[in-house]
Amino acid sequence: MTYLAYVDQYGWFLIVNQGVNPMILTPALCRAARGLLDWTQSDIAERAGVSRSTIRDYEGGHHDIHRATEAQLRLAFEEGGVIFAEMPELGWGVYLRPASYHD
Repeated sequence: MTYLAYVDQYGWFLIVNQGVNPMILTPALCRAARGLLDWTQSDIAERAGVSRSTIRDYEGGHHDIHRATEAQLRLAFEEGGVIFAEMPELGWGVYLRPASYHD
């Protein structure tokens, strides 16, 4: 977590939590989500509006992605039927929404 320390108008020393959330979409989860949907790197890149090289490099561990890119990828996966779920003591995982599920 990132914290910000400052002195307020009354001279009080305060520490404020900046609320930095960890990234959910790891390279492995990205590959897993694509696998569930049977999507290529080009498929997810097109649906998320990012370049295929971004997907290739991220999944290959060559660089991180920005939070905005993560959000675009997650939205595309979720629209395709992938559900991201946090499992106690295990972390984040993905599964495919059942065909009978209705929003």
